[in-house]
Amino acid sequence: MPDTRTPTASYLCPRDGTRAAATTLTWCCPVCEGPWDLAADDLSAVRPDALSGRVNSLWRYEEALPLSAPEVSLGEGRTPLVPLTARVSAKLDYLMPTLSFKDRGAVMLVELARRLAPERVVADSSGNAGTSVAAYCARAGLPCTVYVPEGTSPKKTEQIRAHGARPEVVPGGREATAAAARSAAGEAGTFYASHVFNPYFLHGTKTYVYEIWEELGGTLPDALAVPVGNGTLLLGAALATGELLAAGLIDRRPALIAVQAEAVSPLAAAFHAGAEDLPDVPGRASPTLAEGIAIPRPPRARQILAAVRESGGTFLTVAEDRIRAAQRDLAARGFFVETTGVACWAAVGDVTDRSVVVPLCGAGLKTGLAP
Repeated sequence: MPDTRTPTASYLCPRDGTRAAATTLTWCCPVCEGPWDLAADDLSAVRPDALSGRVNSLWRYEEALPLSAPEVSLGEGRTPLVPLTARVSAKLDYLMPTLSFKDRGAVMLVELARRLAPERVVADSSGNAGTSVAAYCARAGLPCTVYVPEGTSPKKTEQIRAHGARPEVVPGGREATAAAARSAAGEAGTFYASHVFNPYFLHGTKTYVYEIWEELGGTLPDALAVPVGNGTLLLGAALATGELLAAGLIDRRPALIAVQAEAVSPLAAAFHAGAEDLPDVPGRASPTLAEGIAIPRPPRARQILAAVRESGGTFLTVAEDRIRAAQRDLAARGFFVETTGVACWAAVGDVTDRSVVVPLCGAGLKTGLAP
């Protein structure tokens, strides 16, 4: 039976205004087939004076979350914030239960799925989101299939399998993998744990910024640098900064610095061309060490571009040699991070004119050291 604490929020299509109950298994807008946002009218502001003594996980910000009282938590969140230089600090999100920041969103998706009691859960991923969904589905006792592209790190598929989920390897790249998962999501009784289409994931990733805000005593740095493929961390950051500003808990929004691999940088190209969306042409993914952000056509492209512009931020790209060098540089400082997770350090490591926080998103054990 579904959990009696059913979600009260509703899905809202940002393009055409279509609404649907969050209790539905409909994973996209039935009109435009785009991703949902969350019309969470019942969310409220976090009270700083109420945080003392709360659970030491992301669930301490319960007022700002669309779900509460989780049963699938693995203690995710509250990762350390460590200075790297005088101006740049790193948030060590690779210290999450499944060794990547994706736990922030996956716990929200799987908690939602647990309450809806579907027959099965499906997900698609280049690795980290899939391993995270697999772990939380194991915690929830939900059968799970994760679609991954060929070429996914064997260590990640091994982790998916270890959690009891079934990895389904799809020939081709990230877009072919997403198409296969979406086809399976159309089967009756299936919950599509999409970290791209389902907005509950974004409301999980926004806790990344809430933690920085709390750690810095109720302030935020001048800029937040985030790696961008599908943009789930960036859009979560935009949600959080907007909420904190609206609640009067910060007096300005930090600039969002979106970082892409030079080899696959469709959003950076669109941003610097002044476009509001990606051109309506097929995307192309070139080989890159930053496999986790090698997304040629992110479904939330329009929202990502708008969020960066509204923050006064920008897009930066990094070449493969800089990614390789950044991974070795961080390892020499004591942080072994996978190649996607070092992209922001590669982009802003030498900044001296403003304070910046970068996320170290995934553990180096997931992919190994780049050759």
